[in-house]
Order: sequence, then C-alpha cells, then structure tokens
Amino acid sequence: MATQISGVRRVVSAAQARLATVAGSITAASVRYLRRGALTEQHRLHFDLLCKAMDDPALAAVLDTYETEIPLEKQRQFLFANALYVNALHFYRIGALSRAELYGHLRIICQNQIFRDYWEATRHHRKSLPEVSEEAALGRMTDDLIQEILDADTDEWWVVGSLPDDPA
Repeated sequence: MATQISGVRRVVSAAQARLATVAGSITAASVRYLRRGALTEQHRLHFDLLCKAMDDPALAAVLDTYETEIPLEKQRQFLFANALYVNALHFYRIGALSRAELYGHLRIICQNQIFRDYWEATRHHRKSLPEVSEEAALGRMTDDLIQEILDADTDEWWVVGSLPDDPA
C-alpha cells in the first residue's frame, strides 16, 4: 500500500509541475499580449498627436524643440519623418518586423534628404536616452546607416550597410 501511495504522489507531483509550467507559459503569453496592446495604443495616440500638430501650426509650435530655427513647412515635414520612424519602430517592438527587416525599412527612409535633416535636427533629443536602452541602440544603428549611405560610392542604395544581427 505504501508503494502505491508513493507512486500516486509522484504522479501528482509530476502533474503539478506540468500544470505550473503551462500556467507560467500562459502568464508569459498574457504579459506579451498586454504589452503589445499597450504599445499599439501608445503608438496610436502618438500618431494622433503628430497628425494634429501637422495640421495646426499652433500645436506644431509645442513640438518645436530644435536647436536652430526651422521654418513651419519644414517642421511639418519633420513631424511626418518622425511618424515614419516611430511607425517602423512600433512594428519592430510588437514583433511584426525583425531587426534586419527594420534595418531594411530604415535604409529606404534614410535615402530621403528631409528625413536625414530631421534626424540631424533631433540628434540632441537622442542624447537624453540611456546608452543601454533599446531606443538608443536603434538610434545608433540609424546614425551608422545614414553615415554609410553618405559615404557610399554606389547608386545601389539597397546594398549599403550591413544587416544587423537580431538579438536573441
């Protein structure tokens, strides 16, 4: 009888361990799902605010934190450049793009002189980011890409730069 009870305890213990593993997996998936939803809502709000600022010069003035005088039309272009960049980052953050795919999108965006002007005008904004943050790392990746585009001696922009490794 003692052997049967011991066997039952082992089966129950194994079942409890499996149940705990499943519960942990469900919890981790729930957290990822909630985080993705929160990022999407934050992105939607950011985009709505940018659209309002692009449509209303009085609101665009609130976002004028450039170190030099930027004409209103250029500010609106910069806001749109920011929207494009943040949109690409959003897709990366929610897992819809790998880092290499994000790099490919940035390679296209960085071909545009207005985007490069925006990126330079907002350089001081990125200096406030913690060096170890993901956003700072992606900013450095974009800095390097822009420099490689400017230094390239080819018209084949789609081959400029090296695709980054996706972090594990």
